Amino acid sequence: MTNRIIAITLDEGSIGHRSMEAEHEKTVAITDLLHENSFQPHCMKGGPYTLHLSVSEGRLIFDIASDTGEKAKAVLPIAPLRGVIRDYFMICESYYAALKDSKSHKLEAIDMGRRGIHNEGSEELQTLLKGRITVDFPTSRRLFTLICVLHIR
Repeated sequence: MTNRIIAITLDEGSIGHRSMEAEHEKTVAITDLLHENSFQPHCMKGGPYTLHLSVSEGRLIFDIASDTGEKAKAVLPIAPLRGVIRDYFMICESYYAALKDSKSHKLEAIDMGRRGIHNEGSEELQTLLKGRITVDFPTSRRLFTLICVLHIR
């Protein structure tokens, strides 16, 4: 399949110190994304693609290259995602705290909330990408995770 990402990197210079949990989430998202994804930039003829994600001056930057040598850049405003990213970080903190408390009866409810906010961020990302890059929902979820990693300070 040519409409897929075969390599992805993050701008490590814009990422702050990550917790062990955040590093794990990043690794899982990249592994799952490379295993299965659907990614089609509208301005390019075909892939497969390599993707470099970065954040600069309040913008989310998708640097895309195809194996044919084509290159493209999608620059998106990050503001529409800020609220959901903030909410996602807050609920993740609660989730990881509950994981450490083996007696926590709230874990399932917190996890459902965490998944719900993650889905909301993924849907918002698909909306931002509309008309530029077509991605399926699982790909959007994994990209949202990586965008959150870029916002760790």
